[in-house]
Amino acid sequence: MLKRLAIYFRLVRLDKPIGTLLLLWPTLWALWIAAEGTPGAQVLWIFIIGTFLMRSAGCAINDWADRDFDKHVKRTTQRPVTAGLIAPWEALAVAAALALVAFALITPLNALTKSLAVVAVVIAGTYPFFKRFFAIPQAYLGIAFGFGIPMAFAALTDHVPALAWILLAGNILWAIAYDTAYAMVDRDDDLKIGMHTSAITFGRFDVLAIMLCYAGFLAVMAWAGQSLALGWPYWLGWLCAVACALYHYTLIRTRERMACFAAFRHNNWLGAFLFAGVAGAYWLR
Repeated sequence: MLKRLAIYFRLVRLDKPIGTLLLLWPTLWALWIAAEGTPGAQVLWIFIIGTFLMRSAGCAINDWADRDFDKHVKRTTQRPVTAGLIAPWEALAVAAALALVAFALITPLNALTKSLAVVAVVIAGTYPFFKRFFAIPQAYLGIAFGFGIPMAFAALTDHVPALAWILLAGNILWAIAYDTAYAMVDRDDDLKIGMHTSAITFGRFDVLAIMLCYAGFLAVMAWAGQSLALGWPYWLGWLCAVACALYHYTLIRTRERMACFAAFRHNNWLGAFLFAGVAGAYWLR
């Protein structure tokens, strides 16, 4: 039993929390902005736990969908489904159970939030298949990883303002940036198996494309900070985020696999600095 649980632990990436954090930071920015710095404890915990559950469900769905591809990619050959440690149906069952628990969490919230949650589940469930045909599936991933933004506004204000959709657009650019660096790790294997990624689509312009996406994302966040008059704490966090993006350039410019992977993982700090800026700005008001 414990051995089985350990395999499920790996299936949902509990040993690799970076994906959960990259999903969580945009949600927290939105919660603090929508609530003007004071999101209620209940809503906050619903979104934190829901983020964890949905990311875990997404990992299980992804491994089920990619079980015949993962065996050909150096980094993913030992994932539980493709390695034969669990049956494909088990991954689907885990994903369904986690998604149902996540949906149960939002029962105290309004109808608009529940409707958006259904959309979020559909996006999370269909993302793995976009890698089969879509040239830049990282853009679709950006929608999935940023959908907590409109949901946060819906939960706290019962509507989704233009600001939320603009922040989501910015998050798409951020996801393209960090996940292209991630895709650069697997580019050789993905070319062999015919998988589509932004690293392949951008080709020799991959580093330039990543930096342009960072620039667009940070421009959106600068606009948001200015529009909301967040003040110096926010700009300090924003400048730290800019420094992170520049540091990532020093890592990815060589296109070395592990350096690109390090750049991807370091995006946790970029998201954290922006959240610290948002939270600090509202705290001082």
